[in-house]
Amino acid sequence: MRLLESKKGLSFFAFEHSEEYQQAQHKFLVAVESMEPNNIVVLLQTSPYHVDSLLQLSDACRFQEDQEMARDLVERALYSMECAFHPLFSLTSGACRLDYRRPENRSFYLALYKQMSFLEKRGCPRTALEYCKLILSLEPDEDPLCMLLLIDHLALRARNYEYLIRLFQEWEAHRNLSQLPNFAFSVPLAYFLLSQQTDLPECERSSARQKASLLIQQALTMFPGVLLPLLESCSVRPDASVSSHRFFGPSAEISQPPALSQLVNLYLGRSHFLWKEPATMSWLEENVHEVLQAVDAGDPAVEACENRRKVLYQRAPRNIHRHVILSEIKEAVAALPPDVTTQSVMGFDPLPPSDTIYSYVRPERKGEEERNSVIWGSQLCVCRPRSFPSPPNAKSHQPWKHHCSLLPVTAAKLYHGGGEARGRSGWGSEPQPGPEQADAGCARHDGQLPPQRPGGAARGRR
Repeated sequence: MRLLESKKGLSFFAFEHSEEYQQAQHKFLVAVESMEPNNIVVLLQTSPYHVDSLLQLSDACRFQEDQEMARDLVERALYSMECAFHPLFSLTSGACRLDYRRPENRSFYLALYKQMSFLEKRGCPRTALEYCKLILSLEPDEDPLCMLLLIDHLALRARNYEYLIRLFQEWEAHRNLSQLPNFAFSVPLAYFLLSQQTDLPECERSSARQKASLLIQQALTMFPGVLLPLLESCSVRPDASVSSHRFFGPSAEISQPPALSQLVNLYLGRSHFLWKEPATMSWLEENVHEVLQAVDAGDPAVEACENRRKVLYQRAPRNIHRHVILSEIKEAVAALPPDVTTQSVMGFDPLPPSDTIYSYVRPERKGEEERNSVIWGSQLCVCRPRSFPSPPNAKSHQPWKHHCSLLPVTAAKLYHGGGEARGRSGWGSEPQPGPEQADAGCARHDGQLPPQRPGGAARGRR
């Protein structure tokens, strides 16, 4: 990692790949094109700290439900990048920036995101929230992974209501957070849950309840297509006067622009269970009837919100599509536009920016044999490109998810250097790479890996 520049109190950094790491990266790209995950396993045996290979193999293990191995591979990737940190790079200062347009930096974003996802699934929402804050702080203006679509959910799960409210108050003026369905509904929910805390003074609880009611009414007016799908997700049957009303009826969901439907599906797929409490549903019902009264009375705010919906949600930006792909929420992925679903999406670099800044380019491979094979040490792995037909009686190269039986076994060998079978051990007893392996597997600035793995970002603690 090197320091690019410092200005206005911010420091801009970038990871760098050594020549040995560049060679490993070229081999990795060929292995991905081969559609054969064992080629990545072979690469990791010679370059055990190659970050993209670790992340790609982690996804393959996760698809085979080997969650422990998948987490270990992501932690190893974070450890590799942590060893390359510049002395001035700080994860906690909030003043260090990494440009997502540089491919070398994207691996760090994705490794943090995957680690955050594992932490949330393991029931550690507070730690996952801190990871989310970290990812957002690396490039808050562009927000390349669109963490603003997730941070409200993690704040509510961690019961950090004050943080979510403060974030909304400070960022609403310049980021229009209320125009995102997740913030429009999560912030009033945070106010309501805050009003239910008995340790607060009565005046504060009453003020929070009033603010919650005001904001949820604004959210229902702006996004009427959220209500019925939310109730359906919570297994709640709406009142007949609500479901049959023209404002909240089925037409409200159907008439939504596709980009808005994608945001709604993403929010409901992730956060609907937060609304299942009886007290929350009772409060929501009260405010739904208040909104219906305003609609029947001809409130001009209703028409104004309808006009805003038609103008603001014509098309979702690329970072939202990238977030949807990483979230793997089926309803949201199904709503992706055709121009996204018809293009190749690589798990190690989903939807790269169109203005990518390349520090080096992949060399052209000449000759049929050079295009179809890669030599790693003494092993020759034939890599047939996806567009080439297989010869008769040959086994076809199957997609990632079909290599079920081999992945957990071959991946486990990475922990023992291919030696005799032993029980899997933790990081403390894992053998460290020698200098040759470190050169091929880690982008670093000091030339050596530490003798022991620190308990920093790679372990999910702050």
